[in-house]
Amino acid sequence: MMKPVVIVPEDQPLTLANLSPSPSQRRLALAVALSFLGVLLVSAGTLSNIQLGRIDAFVPAYGTAIFVNDLITAVLLFNQFAILRSRSLLAISTGYLVTALMVIPWMLTFPGLLTPDGLLGAGLQSTHWLYVLQYASFPTFVIAYVLLKDTDPPKQSWDGSVGTTIVSSVLMSAAVVCSVTVVVTAGDAYLPRVSIDPVRFSTLWLYLAGCLILWNAVALILLWIRQSSVLDLWLMVVVCACAIEIYLVSFPDPARFSGSWYAGRIFGFVSSILVLFVLLHEITTLYAQLLHAVLAQRRERDARLVTGDAVSASIAHEVKQPLTAIIASANAGLNWLDRVEPDLDGVRKAFGRVVAAGHRADAVIENIRAQYRMGARTRASLDIDDVIQEALSVVRDKLQAYQIAVQARSDERLPRVMGERIQLQQVLVNLITNAIDAMAAKNGERRLSIKSEARQSRYVMVSVEDTGKGLDRDAVDRIFNPMFTTKTHGMGMGLSICRSIIEAHEGRLWVTVDTSRGGAIFHFTVPVDPDGSASSIAASAASA
Repeated sequence: MMKPVVIVPEDQPLTLANLSPSPSQRRLALAVALSFLGVLLVSAGTLSNIQLGRIDAFVPAYGTAIFVNDLITAVLLFNQFAILRSRSLLAISTGYLVTALMVIPWMLTFPGLLTPDGLLGAGLQSTHWLYVLQYASFPTFVIAYVLLKDTDPPKQSWDGSVGTTIVSSVLMSAAVVCSVTVVVTAGDAYLPRVSIDPVRFSTLWLYLAGCLILWNAVALILLWIRQSSVLDLWLMVVVCACAIEIYLVSFPDPARFSGSWYAGRIFGFVSSILVLFVLLHEITTLYAQLLHAVLAQRRERDARLVTGDAVSASIAHEVKQPLTAIIASANAGLNWLDRVEPDLDGVRKAFGRVVAAGHRADAVIENIRAQYRMGARTRASLDIDDVIQEALSVVRDKLQAYQIAVQARSDERLPRVMGERIQLQQVLVNLITNAIDAMAAKNGERRLSIKSEARQSRYVMVSVEDTGKGLDRDAVDRIFNPMFTTKTHGMGMGLSICRSIIEAHEGRLWVTVDTSRGGAIFHFTVPVDPDGSASSIAASAASA
């Protein structure tokens, strides 16, 4: 029969009450249940006729362990009720609380535990009837849990105050346990006899034990039919354990302190602590998953902030160059107009450079947006020498202002490359501008060398060499890191952006330092266009 599956809404917390069990959890629960049955068979067959001596410390140790385990389980389930506000969770958590509280009067009335007739002085029958009520209450609350869980969704949730509801449940549970204890102990003389003497049980006890086992079987069947969560799975194991404990205590040898009686008590303790450990493990696992999710969300938020900073820094860094060119060209045009006889040709050229720089600023902004946009980027077959000349034209005024000589060398049989023109031009402008700034801060020869050559028939390598002050060894190792700069007013984004662009082109960008003459050489590679390289070489050979 197919089991219903819990569908947890996305906005609802994941807890044991609404989380579907995994196949491994089902296998573990089945293995635990089968081990319980194995213990039952062994205990019933080997310990049924063994009468052991009375161990005075056994009953208080057993009762304390059961009380602590059930109380902790009740606290955990009340906590889940506070999260989900489920009436079914309120029922099962109250059931665990009642079971835990019932252990107290059971131990206080147990003969010979604290006094010969029990601390409450009620008699042996009160102890047995309190045990019956304790083990009848738990499957009752389990049945209530199952029935409330499958009601209409509006009726499943608790609308009142969570804190008030939990406190009320605790107080009512304590009041019910106290009332039952008073009634049972006060009416001990009128209760039906379930024991013949302090050791032997009567036939009535066997009937009561059979009814308790059947009542647990009803709870087990309902859980099996309507199981849908991890909590349902392990409640089934608990109900099985309760039924097996009752059987071992009552049927193999209906006598107190027999081998099967001790086995039943030990079995109940082991099953109780085992299920509690499983619940704690599942809660810890969910907490760990929640913690990982929170940390991942924080990392994602930090990454978004870093990306936002990188985008803004990239825009500021890259747009600064065309804006500087626009200002310089506009000032030149004004100077041509301010002459006694305005030089209209000079003004026209200056305004033409303004328009070109404005288009370049627009292209740079679109390129930066494309870098942070998902999806494939458009690439085309390019002549890298054309891209180099376009980059030199962008910084021509700055080269002239600092009186820098330019040497551009190219391989005669240079193949075409695959790339995005604006991005590669952006890389070259950045490298050339950095070279200009390095040479502007140093007296002496100022020469910019740009060389393009084929490398291993798969790549074209472009080298930008300057005669500036060079780089320190520490700077060489960190020069491509974001936010690292050797300039006084630098932003530390240019080379980081350049490396990202080249790596996106499936190339590589690196730097070498010329220790003999000073200066630095930046190299980058771009893959060859497989369709355009052959035609380019053939055209070069024909022209030769």
